Amino acid sequence: MKKTPDYVKNAASVVPSERQIKWQQTEFYAFVHFGMNTFTDSEWGSGNESPSLFNPSKLDCRQWAKLFMLSGMKAMILTAKHHDGFCLWPSEYTDHSVKSSPWRNGRGDVVADCAAACKEFGLKFGIYVSPWDRHEESYGSGKDYDDYFVNQLTELCSDYGELFCVWFDGACGEGKDGKKQNYDWLRYYDVIRSLQPNATINICGPDVRWCGNEVGVCRKSEWSVVPYYYSDFELIKKENQIKSFHIPKNTSKMALDIGSRKRIKKCPELIWYPAEVDVSVRKGWFYHESDKYSVKPLNKIMDIYYNSVGSNACLLLNVPPNKEGKISSEDTDLLLSVGAQLDIEFNENLALGSTLTCDRCLDKEHDSQNIIDNPGDNYWHSGYDPDGSTLLLDLGDEYDIDKIVLGEHIRSGQQIERFTLYVKTGNKWNKLYNGTVIGYKKIIRFKEVRARYFKLVINKSRCFATLEKFEAY
Repeated sequence: MKKTPDYVKNAASVVPSERQIKWQQTEFYAFVHFGMNTFTDSEWGSGNESPSLFNPSKLDCRQWAKLFMLSGMKAMILTAKHHDGFCLWPSEYTDHSVKSSPWRNGRGDVVADCAAACKEFGLKFGIYVSPWDRHEESYGSGKDYDDYFVNQLTELCSDYGELFCVWFDGACGEGKDGKKQNYDWLRYYDVIRSLQPNATINICGPDVRWCGNEVGVCRKSEWSVVPYYYSDFELIKKENQIKSFHIPKNTSKMALDIGSRKRIKKCPELIWYPAEVDVSVRKGWFYHESDKYSVKPLNKIMDIYYNSVGSNACLLLNVPPNKEGKISSEDTDLLLSVGAQLDIEFNENLALGSTLTCDRCLDKEHDSQNIIDNPGDNYWHSGYDPDGSTLLLDLGDEYDIDKIVLGEHIRSGQQIERFTLYVKTGNKWNKLYNGTVIGYKKIIRFKEVRARYFKLVINKSRCFATLEKFEAY
């Protein structure tokens, strides 16, 4: 058995938190960009807009939530405050909010309506809140603004039930002569951890990273275990007590390789930092009537789904409501089609009740058949000589198959670095797919074949190999 380098053992030992696992299981969820920009036909507001402009005459968060549920999504994230500083809840700390608008005579609360709708339709609820605030006069003052922002963050984390996610972006377009506010991220994180301990903090946060683009494309190898410097520097320094905080040159969040052996070899600290793909169904993030002809077609959304959820990431799909406060007919038709297509494509897992044998396993409790007989509760473990491990799926009869779904037991870390999938046609094994990362979920698509037998070979792993999903559709 070949000796495993220490840095590889270190990578193999990094595991997700329980909140990160629950976030990953959410897989596909909605982003709702709604607010002042909806009424001014803009993407980034100035902060000088009058609250009187906000008046969604037919606001229907139940319509949003029901539609998201029918489309196969499991959660919703609402832009509670965007860069213009207008709050979709009646914040005690500013008049620049719904309480100063004509909507429901100033007694409305979009955040509360969304939280209630999500609960009714079985969706998780999360909030986006922008630290950049173009309306608030204290912005740029340092602690005074941080106090203001923390007060608002406390309201959002205290008054609307359990949040599955708090979403921060790093946008700030002040320019060289604009106000400069050094955000006290650690203080913000402490508030969230205290009030919403199960919520992940995404993008400008320690739990979930941006995939690096907004077009729905993951890397060929989307590692969840990456160098510490892809997260927030201060937080990593605080939690891991890294004394030497050196970031290599040519490091970019958009780099094609951020987790291979070559990339992690000289890194003193690694973290579990999985990817999220955010993309809008339209050209813009907020609703614009002129964008109605830019709504992505079903096949594009499905490709994005497979390139995100099917590539060890989660998909955050933006669907912007219109000025009435409803999701438009074009977007509604698309989302219903997405839900129907997902139902068709994943209607029946033909591997259930089949036979899955392996040429090695750690012990009887980790035999491969367990993941077929008791999916979700058990996993296959190769033992500590994983390279070359082979699993054979026997469906019991021939079926038309065009997708195989694999998933590692990520509570044991991310281990598999290279694998090959074969199908048996006649007496010959034919190669279907060469892959690298599996992670939480890998959906392998191929031209439909009529077959009974599929074979998976683990070509290379870190310390061992695991699987908790082996499905056929």
